[in-house]
Amino acid sequence: MQPIVMDAESRPFWDGVARGELLLQRCGGCARAVFPARAVCPHCFGAELRPVAAAGTGTVHSKTVVHRAFGDFAEQVPFTIALIDLDEGVRMMSRIVGETPVAIGDRVRLQVTRLGDAPDAPLLPCFRAEEDK
Repeated sequence: MQPIVMDAESRPFWDGVARGELLLQRCGGCARAVFPARAVCPHCFGAELRPVAAAGTGTVHSKTVVHRAFGDFAEQVPFTIALIDLDEGVRMMSRIVGETPVAIGDRVRLQVTRLGDAPDAPLLPCFRAEEDK
């Protein structure tokens, strides 16, 4: 699996994932949450963005089940990819993990997961159904 390439804006996000938390940015100018990480706020064009911890919970906006994949993911099919509306007001694409399937409108929570058996496989922010323990 390819290593994750980090830049100055995304490094806090990936450092947070490595610690098991989901970091977004919050704009000091307009106070809105920003994801993905960037140098300038897309809402007010301010440059006062700082990392903040997200609750790690949200709602499934849409989803798809992947039945054919290539490369490192070919052996992992089928798997679910979803757009998650985080409680902080931003949307992110993520993989759904766990035993409980999700539907549009279901509540989900963060589970940082190493996808793959290789020791160098990256940790990724995934989500699971909130009732899936």
